[in-house]
Amino acid sequence: MARAGLGERWECLFANDSDAMKVATYAANWGADHILLEDVARLSTSDLPGRADLVWASFPCQDLSLAGDYRGLGKASSVVKTRSGIFWPFWRLMKGLIAEGRAPRLIVLENVYGALTSNGGKDFAAIGQALSDADYRFGAMVIDARRFVPQSRPRVFLVAVRHGEQIPAGLCAAGSDATWHPRALAAARSGLSAAARENWLWWDLPRPSAHNAVFADLVEENPAGVRWHTAQETRYLTSLMSDVNLRKVDAAKQLGRRVVGAVYRRTRPDENGEKRQRAEVRFDDIAGCLRTPAGGSSRQTIMVVDGEMVRSRLLSPREAARLMGLDDGYKLPARYNDAYHVCGDGVAVPVVRHIAGHILQPILSANPAEMMLAAE
Repeated sequence: MARAGLGERWECLFANDSDAMKVATYAANWGADHILLEDVARLSTSDLPGRADLVWASFPCQDLSLAGDYRGLGKASSVVKTRSGIFWPFWRLMKGLIAEGRAPRLIVLENVYGALTSNGGKDFAAIGQALSDADYRFGAMVIDARRFVPQSRPRVFLVAVRHGEQIPAGLCAAGSDATWHPRALAAARSGLSAAARENWLWWDLPRPSAHNAVFADLVEENPAGVRWHTAQETRYLTSLMSDVNLRKVDAAKQLGRRVVGAVYRRTRPDENGEKRQRAEVRFDDIAGCLRTPAGGSSRQTIMVVDGEMVRSRLLSPREAARLMGLDDGYKLPARYNDAYHVCGDGVAVPVVRHIAGHILQPILSANPAEMMLAAE
């Protein structure tokens, strides 16, 4: 999806993933000539061709989130014990490229909001130190995809530029902007070493124009890959709702028009403190954050209310792709869970396009060279 967001002005030199299904999906959309199915820890710089203008990397986020108990990156010197710890083999490759005189001009790292606070901010500080020690200036932004598509999806984007590259006026601000730099990011920045803070940049993105798309616009009446629930299945879903969520359904019925809500199943303590499954719904025209389908609770359900008629079903693969900003020509895996995994594990296309158009391409244009992409 980073490839889709960057667009046709970019040439991909190399792409990599250790998941065969994801590699097959990439190949179906972009071709297989430059993507390698391999664990990043097994790669060497000889696998990476040329000198890239940009390396875009996203390492597994599970250990940086609540679901992964914030286990974090681990240590660069230790055997990788966390999924998110593959940052260090990736960084070994970057240091190898630098030693060979092939340092990428730009590096973008994307991850979940928890990357700012995992291990008390030590993980973010470790990444910042690695970039600073390698002679990169860098800064981070928190961008929620809901500014571009009807999906709540806040992500951290860390953009680093090699020392010596001119940064055009207007791309950086003197200080933080709450639009892109929330308090958690400012706190993470304060946890950097003094040397890393000297290399910090407050990236100054323009605010995007308001989009008119709402969740209901993306919903299919006759979806492929999923079926509408029976009336009994929908009643069971509502039976899992608390009084607060049932009132949301009743309020939607009173609107006198078709309303689409997003439903997640979660485990919550009841009035006796015992954990039980609950269904939580939102009718604010925004879908909840797509996730990978590690279990049934991770798959998003939609609820369509039109007067007294209430229907429900799983979000379809094509609807998930639309929520990521992918056009309907994007080829998805045939299996439902695979298609949902591709979308839930991706980056929102218009967010990439916004960063590229307002930071990456202006920097490269100010330092003329052929624009190329090395994607991790």
